[in-house]
Amino acid sequence: MEDTQIIALYFDRNEKALKETADKYGKYCYKIAYNVLNDEDDSKESVNDTYLNAWNSIPPHRPSVLSAFLGKITRRIAISRLRKKNSEKRGGGQFVSALEELSECIPNESNIENDVEKKLVIESVNLFVRSLPQKEQKVFLCRYWYMDSISSIAKQFGFSESKVKSMLMRTRTKLKNKLIEEELL
Repeated sequence: MEDTQIIALYFDRNEKALKETADKYGKYCYKIAYNVLNDEDDSKESVNDTYLNAWNSIPPHRPSVLSAFLGKITRRIAISRLRKKNSEKRGGGQFVSALEELSECIPNESNIENDVEKKLVIESVNLFVRSLPQKEQKVFLCRYWYMDSISSIAKQFGFSESKVKSMLMRTRTKLKNKLIEEELL
C-alpha cells in the first residue's frame, strides 16, 4: 500500500492504518529501536509506542515522508526509553558508543547557552552532512542516526571495519574543524 493511502487511513481514523504501517515499516522501525536499545523486548515496545504516537499525531500532522516520520518517532522513543533504563548506570548498545564518538565534535546542551545557538549548531551539522560525498554521508548517517554497529556498516558497504572506523574518524574531524571555524565549538 502506498504511503498516501496509509496516511489517508489515519485521517479516516481507520485502524487498518496501524496494520498497514506495521506491515510496511515494522522491520525498519524495529531496526532503529534495536540499534539504540540493544534489547528485543524494549525495541518491540518502542515500535508499538511508535504506532500509538503516529495514531495520535496523524491528523492533524500530515507527514510528507512517512518512513522518515516513523523513523524519527521511533528513534525519539527508543532514546527516551534508554535514558530511563540507564538513569542509574551508563552502558549498553551502540547508542552510547556512537554518542561518545561524537562528543568531541558536538557541544553538549550545557555548552549551548540558548535556543538560537542550538539552531545554529543543528543547521551547521545538517549542512555539513549534506556536503559530504554520498558514501561518507551514508556511513555517517548509518552510524550516528540509525546507530548501526561498525561491523554492520562494514558489511552493508563492503568495507573492512578499520576502513569504516577511519572514515568515521576523518568525518568527525572535519565536522569538529567546521564547528570550530564557525565558532560553534
